[in-house]
Amino acid sequence: MSNTSHTDRWGALMRARTRQIAMGAVLTLVASGLGVLSAPTVSAEPCGGIGGPGSSPLFGSSGSAGGGPGKDPRGPQGPLPDIRGNATSVKWVTGPLSPNSTYDRFGISGTDLGITWDNGAGQTLMAFGDTFGNCSVAGSQWRSNVLMRSDDKDLSDGISVANGVPGDPNSGAVVQPAGFASEIVPSLGVAGIEDTVIPTAAIAIGKTQYMNYMSVREWGAPGRWVTNFSAIATSTDNGQNWQTARETIRINTNVSVPNLPPQVEGNSGKFQMNAYVEGQDGYIYQFGTPNGRFGAAFVSRFKPEDILNLDRYEYAPQKPGDPWSADIIDPKPVVTEPVSELSVAWNDTLKRYVMLYGNEIDRTILARTAEKPEGPWSPPKTLLNARETAGGIYAPYIHPLSSGDDIYFTASRWSDYNVLLLRTNVGVLR
Repeated sequence: MSNTSHTDRWGALMRARTRQIAMGAVLTLVASGLGVLSAPTVSAEPCGGIGGPGSSPLFGSSGSAGGGPGKDPRGPQGPLPDIRGNATSVKWVTGPLSPNSTYDRFGISGTDLGITWDNGAGQTLMAFGDTFGNCSVAGSQWRSNVLMRSDDKDLSDGISVANGVPGDPNSGAVVQPAGFASEIVPSLGVAGIEDTVIPTAAIAIGKTQYMNYMSVREWGAPGRWVTNFSAIATSTDNGQNWQTARETIRINTNVSVPNLPPQVEGNSGKFQMNAYVEGQDGYIYQFGTPNGRFGAAFVSRFKPEDILNLDRYEYAPQKPGDPWSADIIDPKPVVTEPVSELSVAWNDTLKRYVMLYGNEIDRTILARTAEKPEGPWSPPKTLLNARETAGGIYAPYIHPLSSGDDIYFTASRWSDYNVLLLRTNVGVLR
């Protein structure tokens, strides 16, 4: 794609986002009276510049994060890192150097996360965080989030994504005309109110897709940020269009918002970033952590039909002999801090649940296993150490097509600001 066509599409996208600002009315209520934090300490490198320390820089307030005239439009992506150890690198999933050529096909020079889930019909959906396009234009064509789809069943050579077709809910991506990837859940992009909206987990129940996301009010020091709330958005057309279920909003501050459930200060904050797994007992389990990368992990459960009814959730109190509790005050950590950007899946080979997450202090990617979602969870095994994560590898999300002895997972690397696929073996976890 030419730089000019990218710029034209970016202008159209921004005009569309202006019309969507009304959707953020609840956010201004949540954020009213809240102070603006100090400017973020930088660490990420989309467009080859220095950005923010969270999922990505804040484009609502922090400018181009290295983009602008004179920059390479395609961003800073380098060769696939050669990782060989308890985990091995397979292929880039995103970026101009990936097999999917996401810059030329979707206007994506850089993105992160790549949360994968089965849509219930055998197709894998992938939700990405803050996304950038042409790095040589002001704003670098930032979008808060995008979605791709894959029909690839063989992960040994990477994840392939077909072309995006505007309006086609089964095509390779949700796109504007000419293939430019669309923002699927809009954000206000206003510093101190809502800088961005980041997916953290997703699951299909029947023909409906459910995506948990966090509304980021402000980035702070590396690995720390403040959220307004977490919530569930739903889609009945395979991720093409999303609608936030207001009754699922978990406000992360001590304010009252009309027509929203009452909040318990300090407890809704335990479920600002999440992971879903279908249990072997008919329940769906939701693992939660506070905003940022230094909190512990908690767990709740619910029946599939109750996913949008927070009153029907139960929480693991982690006290021997005590039953699950309907009171959000009761949950205790199932894994102690620091836990960041976790994912959980049942492994049929191990007959155990597998959890992957990042340790921000040690700069490692860790794995644990358990017979039950509420634990006890095994001691951590290191999949990637600080040396192997040079360039900042984070956010391991287990791919739903992992099978046999292989566990595939996506992860992101700061220095390239793109997503890669990695593989580990169940033998590492025994």
